Amino acid sequence: MTSRPIALVGSDTLLGREIREACAASGMPLDLELYAEEEEDVGRLTVVAGEPALVTRLNPERLAAARSIILAGARASSQRVLAMGLDRPLIDLTYAADEDPRARLRAPLAERDLPPMPGGAVSVVAHPAATALAMVLGRLHDGCPIARAAAHVFEPASERGQQGLEELQQQTVNLLSFKPLPKQVYDAQAAFAMLAQYGEAAPLALETIEARIERHLATLLAPWHAPLPSLCLLQAPVFHGYTVSLWVEFRERTGLDEIRESLEGGRVEVYGPGLDPPNNVGIAGQAEVAVGGLRLDRNVPRAAWLWFAADNLRLAAENALAIAQEVL
Repeated sequence: MTSRPIALVGSDTLLGREIREACAASGMPLDLELYAEEEEDVGRLTVVAGEPALVTRLNPERLAAARSIILAGARASSQRVLAMGLDRPLIDLTYAADEDPRARLRAPLAERDLPPMPGGAVSVVAHPAATALAMVLGRLHDGCPIARAAAHVFEPASERGQQGLEELQQQTVNLLSFKPLPKQVYDAQAAFAMLAQYGEAAPLALETIEARIERHLATLLAPWHAPLPSLCLLQAPVFHGYTVSLWVEFRERTGLDEIRESLEGGRVEVYGPGLDPPNNVGIAGQAEVAVGGLRLDRNVPRAAWLWFAADNLRLAAENALAIAQEVL
């Protein structure tokens, strides 16, 4: 254990719980100190790595004593911590520091030759969809240079936090019982429907999320010298896990065996011929990106289709813990 803990703000959010689970599963020597966002959560007893842990109140003095601070709660609590001006390494999974001049985008699972972090920088963990796309496109471009690409990204409800999950669940129940639908998160029917945009009253627009993924992906792909794909984000009626339909045109005619060979390795797992393509349920709890359903485009000789799945919360948590290990 470290002599000084790593503070986890928002310890009971979906991301906070995922970080705790990933930390316990990995056996990393990280001493997590849990901080609550809401007053009613203060003093609650929970478990970290099999040991009892107490959730404490946000306190500048205690946070200042931490080795590092992971922000995994709501944007408001992250902004409160950022405003404290603490001289501690900050790891932000909430994008509250996205436009902060100290911010540096990080995704250790997908990084290649990024410049070293300057002192006082805030590590903003890249969007999990951008991380997954960079992991696939970067490796692919290394072995089979890409001319252009296009991706349809299917967004799960868990990316909107516990509220997103609960609204999708309640909409599903209410539809089957012919009751009015709650629409605080999506301002639209998300259950049993694919959405190209949210309603006007939704607190966060789907287009805003799409733009963030594109910005983060552009940064991650730059060291690979891979072209930025055309990207379309769609809200899928699923609770958890990204799926992506990726179309790639290569500079030269490329076979499926070459594509598989380029992709295989590291945190990318390729499902070969005879195996069912991966899905968001099967990838749950894994830090790998699973690629399958490879087929050549019948109409474009140098192009191919790929299908892949990734656990959005686990990718974000693993990136955050990798950064925390760097601090140690």
